[in-house]
Amino acid sequence: MTILKSYLNFLYNSKNEHGVHSPFVFSLLTNCFYDKKKYPEYGILKNYRNSLLLNKNTIQVTDFGAGSRVFKSNKRQISKIAATAGISSKRAELLFRIVNYFQPENILEIGTSLGLATSAMSLGNKNSKVITLEGCPNTINQCQWQLQKFNINNVECINTEFSSHLKTYNLQPTTYNLIYFDGNHSKKATLEYFELLLPTLTNDAVWIFDDIHWSKDMEEAWEIIKNHSKVKVTIDTFQWGIVFFRKEQEKEHFVIRT
Repeated sequence: MTILKSYLNFLYNSKNEHGVHSPFVFSLLTNCFYDKKKYPEYGILKNYRNSLLLNKNTIQVTDFGAGSRVFKSNKRQISKIAATAGISSKRAELLFRIVNYFQPENILEIGTSLGLATSAMSLGNKNSKVITLEGCPNTINQCQWQLQKFNINNVECINTEFSSHLKTYNLQPTTYNLIYFDGNHSKKATLEYFELLLPTLTNDAVWIFDDIHWSKDMEEAWEIIKNHSKVKVTIDTFQWGIVFFRKEQEKEHFVIRT
């Protein structure tokens, strides 16, 4: 019921490019969000997805809670994981366009699953370096095999628990131009990753948070992120919260239909 109420509220408040007066956001919407060009990479993404949907093999999938504690583990068919746990075709194409528009050199993904979003980002800028983190070893192994199958070679897959990796890895000299947060849809984890990754910021960084209206918990996290002093512009697409840190921008929040 909460998510339905949130969606109705989103529809009431959302706009398209005609209701936007920020040149930066207007350009992003007209040249990226609403870009109707049929990119050849869309065919690769479709084939990548279809090969997973046709894969009836089962793997042991492990979900982790706090630290490295196993939250649950069960056998699942690869086709069912792809159908239910992965990014939709429409959003994969939008993610591709966002990366294609901004051309980030270094991309971080928190939560790989089978690589549906990973492949979209890697194809958006084939010269980028994509680092993707995944807690389940069997899932990321399947992703690596899938990326090789489609000759996607700019991705480094790391099997790790997210928060411990971000805490122990020396982030200070690292800059990520784009980060896609899709690993742990809880307020505590989302805000922890947000704070841990702030040292990697560049002025033009783009951060995308998945499922910001998934729960009351996630909506609270999204409000805290929006109000952070370093955050300048946010775009709520209902499924995603997109964050920009451009110091030259006035602080402004947009609710946009995609």
